[in-house]
Amino acid sequence: MPLPVVLCFSGHDPTGGAGIQADIETLFSFGCHPSTVVTALTEQDTVDVRGVFPQDPAVFVAQARALLADLQVSAVKIGLLGSADIARAIVELLDALPGVPVVLDPILAAGGGHPLASEALAAVIGEYLLPRVDVLTPNSTEARRLSGRATLDACAEHLLGRGCRRVLITGTHEAGEDVINRLYGPERVCTQRVARLPGTYHGSGCTLAAAVAGCLALGLDIDHAVLRALSYTWDALAAGYAAGHGQWLPNRRVTPHLSVDANWPP
Repeated sequence: MPLPVVLCFSGHDPTGGAGIQADIETLFSFGCHPSTVVTALTEQDTVDVRGVFPQDPAVFVAQARALLADLQVSAVKIGLLGSADIARAIVELLDALPGVPVVLDPILAAGGGHPLASEALAAVIGEYLLPRVDVLTPNSTEARRLSGRATLDACAEHLLGRGCRRVLITGTHEAGEDVINRLYGPERVCTQRVARLPGTYHGSGCTLAAAVAGCLALGLDIDHAVLRALSYTWDALAAGYAAGHGQWLPNRRVTPHLSVDANWPP
């Protein structure tokens, strides 16, 4: 049987820690085939992003449509968008993929603080892209910016109201000895508490979103897919390494757990 194809719309990270490279490594680990269209080039290292250079929207669309005409896509993963025009193009491209699960990592700022999304781009995400998303994976800072709300419960309620099927808010940016990740749905909230790792990491959000997309492409339900992706991402971070002078990089060579309990505690 052919490997399930995950179509990735993400930026290019020259360090190899995040972006398209993170998507490829993660999806290979899960036994999926990554098909990629670069949204933007970046000038960055493991310390911070210094510049983002979005692709020409017409070229981006032509590349994506060529893939859609040739490949059977099982899931879509969206990362760094780069511009409002690229975001609008992706919204139109998703019309050709009815019923295919979509995972969005709403990258609004780099780990070092450099902004990666204008107000115009954030507006397009909120109004047009969120209604197409099956799993949104913001950290708590991104959830607050996208929703304009203060508490995480209020953020999730607002984002679900914009049309997302599920909202996974990761807790690494919150205070506390442990990290609490929360998966919000229309009927319940599932929580995962994990030990906080000592370092800071470049590409953790990309890894998580790609893992969720891979699990959905393999046919897992959302609850099971998210928990399996969280487990894999924590393992990749725990095995991370320093490649440069800034944040550590996830070691995505770790083996995903073949089975995890999807009956999350409330």
